[in-house]
Amino acid sequence: MIPRFTLDGSEALEAQLAEMCRRVLSGVQSLIPAPELEALVLGGGYGRGQGGVFKTVSDDRPYNDLEFYVFVRGNILLSERKYRRPLHELGERLSPDAGLHVEFKVYSVEKLRTSAISMFTYDLVAGHRTIFGEEKIFDDCAHHLVADQIPLHEATRLLFNRCSGLLLAKDFLRLDTLTADQTDFIGRNLAKAQLALGDAVLTVFGQYHWSCTERHHRLNKLAVPETLPWLAEVRQYHAAGVDFKLHPRTVKMTKAEFEKRHAEVSGLGHRLWLWAEGRRLQHPFTSAREYALSSLDKCAETARWRNFLLNLKTFGFGGAFGNQATRYPRERLFHALVLLLWDNQSLNESILKKRLQDQLRTNSTSWTDFVAAYKPIWENFG
Repeated sequence: MIPRFTLDGSEALEAQLAEMCRRVLSGVQSLIPAPELEALVLGGGYGRGQGGVFKTVSDDRPYNDLEFYVFVRGNILLSERKYRRPLHELGERLSPDAGLHVEFKVYSVEKLRTSAISMFTYDLVAGHRTIFGEEKIFDDCAHHLVADQIPLHEATRLLFNRCSGLLLAKDFLRLDTLTADQTDFIGRNLAKAQLALGDAVLTVFGQYHWSCTERHHRLNKLAVPETLPWLAEVRQYHAAGVDFKLHPRTVKMTKAEFEKRHAEVSGLGHRLWLWAEGRRLQHPFTSAREYALSSLDKCAETARWRNFLLNLKTFGFGGAFGNQATRYPRERLFHALVLLLWDNQSLNESILKKRLQDQLRTNSTSWTDFVAAYKPIWENFG
């Protein structure tokens, strides 16, 4: 039985996606010599058979990105350097015809075999579609299938990325009027955050699953050993997030309605962030500012020598010295995110403004400029 890209997309959509995979394979094979190319794997929602279906009056259209993983034999660092740009250019050429963004990541089976489990590796190994190569390519990667071993910092990373989307949506909502693209961005990121709240809870309790429908089933049945007064709300939002993921659509709201929904989702995200980080770091936090001003190492799982090199590369010599020189740069974003998204006094109190300037390595004083400084760092460490 031929696997599907979607749960309920039309046959025409399925054929369109299959043809795009054939075109992608042809393009990849024209760039990478046969002895080097080990496999081409489609991940993401379409690789797991749960890709989004945007339904119009006349037809079904794709919505999510097409995420391809190019497995190359040999040294992964050299392969990334050699093929990253040509593959990016291939994706740019194919994206207009696909009607969605085509992206590539160069990877190595050997690297996957030896690396520790993460949410990304679990999702990839558990749910994918092999476009080229051996179907059993992941047979020696069984440790990536043990979902209850996904570390707690992966739940934090998921919340961090989705709440960063809420931060950028908040930046748009500060404008007097919104364009169609901006309202689409806000609606899409609200839905992603709704889904992520429930997914983070499941990860914390070792119940994450690659299927979004199975995740919602597990969330509804989840029995927890503590009182979580916000769990019912998380379940409600998760249902909406799953629905949007499978059947994305244009969200039609007024600006005031978007602001209200954003405040609700963001407020729940604040409570969940403090709860999840309190559990992970074994230190309770009562507010965003307490979290942001805490000197506790929030990325202790990373290597200090590598952190130093990343700070040097990202922030220059100024960032390679001081008390954060050996801290992972993502920690800076954690601190900046919680202040910009959840503390309305962050620009009115000198200690908080100084914290933002230090974390983002900027002299900015306005909210918009702080967000502008946040974005490029997030693109590297999201």
